[in-house]
Amino acid sequence: MKKRNIILSLTAASVFAVAGAFAHEGEDHSKPMGGDAKEVTVKGEVIDMACYVDHGAMGDKHADCAKKCITSGLPVGIKGEDGKTYLLIGEHKPLNAELAQYAAKTITVKGKSTSRDGINMIENAEIQK
Repeated sequence: MKKRNIILSLTAASVFAVAGAFAHEGEDHSKPMGGDAKEVTVKGEVIDMACYVDHGAMGDKHADCAKKCITSGLPVGIKGEDGKTYLLIGEHKPLNAELAQYAAKTITVKGKSTSRDGINMIENAEIQK
């Protein structure tokens, strides 16, 4: 039951992130609510957050499933070499279309890191090449 609630929470977070693109027009984003956002660069594996949180799925064996989950709109994240897992969000838009091709692959992203209630996020994430 707890795993299901976590998955539902992450899915809802993704939906609200998309809806937030419209709801945030005209708001001041200079002070993130989750604390002080700082510019970070994180290298790690692209994961679909639903399967990772539910049963720790990651790596080559999970690549096809992760790609399907990310493509279908489930939350996408990165399991950083720094030991943290981050939800990845573009500039008030999902990055699923961009990141699906990198499922289970190691990439580097740059963006603003913030955290709330134990959930880490990189917003305005950009893939570094």
